[in-house]
Amino acid sequence: MGASTPAASGSDAARPGSKHHLIVDANGVPLQVSLTGGNRHDVTQLLPLVDSLPAIRGVVGRPRRKPRRLFADRGYDYDIYRRQLRARGTAPKIARRGTAHGSGLGKKRWVVERSFAWLHQHKRLRTRYERRADLRLGLMHLACAIICWRKLPDQPF
Repeated sequence: MGASTPAASGSDAARPGSKHHLIVDANGVPLQVSLTGGNRHDVTQLLPLVDSLPAIRGVVGRPRRKPRRLFADRGYDYDIYRRQLRARGTAPKIARRGTAHGSGLGKKRWVVERSFAWLHQHKRLRTRYERRADLRLGLMHLACAIICWRKLPDQPF
């Protein structure tokens, strides 16, 4: 689970802005994205994003509905959400608040941060120019599609 980007106004949560919430796979390919106001807490989007993931295809048999593990930063460290993720069949790998940095989560966490960097290569997503959230979300989906397209192996057409 990706942390959100800071509000467009900086770190002041009382001012207007927006946050991008992102779930990526192990390679940094976006699986699900959402947009909330800059003053909303990150953890409010954890379960809705996990629940909105499509079925995972691959092996023969019933497709897996949810990821096996979910890595997240300290902003998502709440026991109630850990329990709800376990009830959904997902093992939460969330850094604990109050512990020293270097818990080992950074080895996996950089994939999400890199995906945010790819997302924010598009200037329209770095700075919010649109007033309407649906336009902003559409631009985010377009940027995610471009990221997915770039991750495809080169194939002759």
